[in-house]
Amino acid sequence: MKSFLGFASYYRNHIKHFATVVFEITKERRDSYERIKHEVTNAPVLILPDFELRFELCLDSACSQGLGAPLHQRPIVDGEPREGVICYISRQLKD
Repeated sequence: MKSFLGFASYYRNHIKHFATVVFEITKERRDSYERIKHEVTNAPVLILPDFELRFELCLDSACSQGLGAPLHQRPIVDGEPREGVICYISRQLKD
């Protein structure tokens, strides 16, 4: 869960009331975890690809057990480039 929270924190400005969700493992807080996980993997964070824009793949290899990489683009929204995630990719590492 600690590695997930680090991952989710990267997208905190896309998740409404991110800072008010508490992250200790109890039934109530497990529900909070599931809510954050849902928000990170659904619109408005996820966008459709625009094949006229450059794709960015950001590899996270901080954990020795696996790799994660969101596929990003930066479409222009309200005159400013805004980061958007197209999909998430992950793989477990084996010895």
